[in-house]
Amino acid sequence: MDFPTYLAVTALQQRYAQILDSNDLSTWPDLFTAQCNYLLQSRENFDAALPLGVMHLSSQAMLRDRVYAVAHTLYHEPYYQRHVCGAPTLSSTTQGMVHSESSYIVIRTQRDSMPQILSTGRYVDQIVHHEGAWLFQSRSVIFDNDLIPNSIIKPI
Repeated sequence: MDFPTYLAVTALQQRYAQILDSNDLSTWPDLFTAQCNYLLQSRENFDAALPLGVMHLSSQAMLRDRVYAVAHTLYHEPYYQRHVCGAPTLSSTTQGMVHSESSYIVIRTQRDSMPQILSTGRYVDQIVHHEGAWLFQSRSVIFDNDLIPNSIIKPI
């Protein structure tokens, strides 16, 4: 693995976290290819190769639809997220695609309460070099905890 590729993957991951942490969801889909997958899934289902996920979006258009829903149609108490991401481990590269895995923890903060751990787990990514930029073709968010809030509003 060459160092410039590693830096590009790390930068993409940090940009992803920064966008979600700043609540600038409108630019979140731009980090993905047009035909992409975003899957939020329990570790139990992932390990058993079961397809069921809490959230499964299968195109950039579906990601944009989720952003619209969060901003305009879903009612929820306002909150902030803070991502702490581990350094990615790049397992393989083939013809402009990188397979990567990294740990994460997301802390949710509401204005009138103490911070809470929202989710911990790992990202399992397929990242491609497309038109001069590195983009997620697939991002699986595999959460370790069995219990999650009643509803996940924003991407993790």
